Amino acid sequence: MQLAAFSLGQVVGHLKYGYRGVIIDVDPVFQGSEQWYAQTAVTRPAKSRPWYHVLVDEHEYETYVAEEHLFADDSDSPVIHPDLDDFLLSKQDGNYATRHIIN
Repeated sequence: MQLAAFSLGQVVGHLKYGYRGVIIDVDPVFQGSEQWYAQTAVTRPAKSRPWYHVLVDEHEYETYVAEEHLFADDSDSPVIHPDLDDFLLSKQDGNYATRHIIN
């Protein structure tokens, strides 16, 4: 198992599709179904590396993205998403702070 390159509250961009968003959860390895992977993960990213739940900026949906498709977005632009406040607090030091205590 590999350590995650990105953290909760970090703003990231997608290398292939160009959208940006904020990480709200991290899975150490792929946790989706085989059916979802076969239908959606067309580039067949590694299942054995971290995958991220990302709220997509200026949209109302969340994506599930392999680490190899993400890069750190260092812009100061806030992420606009209707569910953002359910997961994260305001941006501090370039990242959003988690709303919930993490074990």
